[in-house]
Amino acid sequence: MELDIDSRLLRIFIGELDKVGHQPLYEAIVFAAKKNELAGCTALRGLMSFGASSHVHTAKLIEISQDLPVIIEIVDHEKKINEFVNVVDKLMEEAACGGLMTIEKATVLYYKPRHTKHDK
Repeated sequence: MELDIDSRLLRIFIGELDKVGHQPLYEAIVFAAKKNELAGCTALRGLMSFGASSHVHTAKLIEISQDLPVIIEIVDHEKKINEFVNVVDKLMEEAACGGLMTIEKATVLYYKPRHTKHDK
C-alpha cells in the first residue's frame, strides 16, 4: 500500500475501561482498522486526562488509575479515514461511552513495512 504525502490522521480519545461487549473498545477499534485495511493504527495509553465531563483521570490516584485515557491514531488516505469514522462511531455508540474524534492533515514522509532477515 502506498500513502500520499497528503494523508489524514484520525485521532480517537476514549477511556481504557470502555468496552464493546466484553472486548476493550480500543482493541475493537484497532482490529476494525485492520479488517478495513487501513494503513496503520496505534493505541496509546495516557497518564492523565479530562474531557467533556471535566473528571480527571490520572495514574497517580490508585482508585481511578484503572480507567486511564487511551488515544488511538490511524493514518491513511482521506477517503478511507472518512469512511472509517462511521465504523468508529458505531463502536462508540455500542460501547455507550464518551470520547472525542479528530481528523488532521498528516504529511507522510516515510511508510514502508519492516524487513526481516528472511526477506533478503
